[in-house]
Amino acid sequence: MQKTAEAVSLGHPDKTSDYITSYILDRMIEQDPAVKYAVEVMLKDNTVVLGGEITGDVSLAHLREYVLAALAKIGYTEEYAGIWGACAIEPQKIKVINLIGQQSAEINQGVMADGWGDQGVFVGYACQGEGLINRELFLARKLNRALYEKAKKSTVFGLDIKTQITLGEDGKIETAIAAVPMLKSTDLKAFIVETLGETPKNIIVNGTGNYTMHSSVADRGITGRKLACDFYSTACPIGGGSPWTKDGTKADLTLNMYARKLAVEHLADNDECFVYLSSCIGRSALPSAVVKTRKNGTDKLQNLQNLLPPSALIKMFHLHEPVFAELCREGFLSRI
Repeated sequence: MQKTAEAVSLGHPDKTSDYITSYILDRMIEQDPAVKYAVEVMLKDNTVVLGGEITGDVSLAHLREYVLAALAKIGYTEEYAGIWGACAIEPQKIKVINLIGQQSAEINQGVMADGWGDQGVFVGYACQGEGLINRELFLARKLNRALYEKAKKSTVFGLDIKTQITLGEDGKIETAIAAVPMLKSTDLKAFIVETLGETPKNIIVNGTGNYTMHSSVADRGITGRKLACDFYSTACPIGGGSPWTKDGTKADLTLNMYARKLAVEHLADNDECFVYLSSCIGRSALPSAVVKTRKNGTDKLQNLQNLLPPSALIKMFHLHEPVFAELCREGFLSRI
């Protein structure tokens, strides 16, 4: 069967939203490593809406400066706006709407007892191949990163980039799709072939023909809408919510990272490995933890025992440190 995966750059408005909240979380952790954080972002045109909860010994006085710094890290600077004008987000016009409150005291009492800050189900995946992920996703991400790096150095290409790779039954690339903002039409086919190391049967660049309006001007951005890109595409179910909007106690990043780590550890010579975890709010012990390995079409299941509590996992993955923006930028699979 055909297999398809998509990737998007940080310049895509949904990922820009993910990055903004991750960047702000890092600034909060710098002030208080034990801060409790759950903030969603909605981005449209030049307005940024922040909504959620933050509890800790922190100041929210510089939220607009944090937003502007996050945009600059992505590449959305005043210089960029000078090139693209009203076709993209304009930092000098940014307005921030702050709808942030504090974490529920009832949730906090369970977290303080080394329990999880939320319930949920989480899935880790590993398979044979480059990056120990499915090949279509590996290639979609590789092409996306290359185009994004090219755009960051260009006055012709924009930062809001989407890529998609479809593999045929023989594992070769049938179709490579790229959406890249352009101020003037440019042939990218040779660059795509060089990046992928293979000549796809079909290459499509900007399927609508023209692509100049981009970022939050062309589309609104909302945190957590690119989960298939953040995780494993269609190779396995997506577990938990967005990993980019919460501190480590909330589990959506922590237990997904743990599930991936366990999947890599149990892959061995199997074709694929799936790890399924669940959490209970306020409790440390996981209600369920199962690993499934697949080799030559045969599945084997076993329960996992002696799993680590929240505090140990947060320390293991350094989630009490300001690493969230980097993880959002590089993808948490890059750490495991």
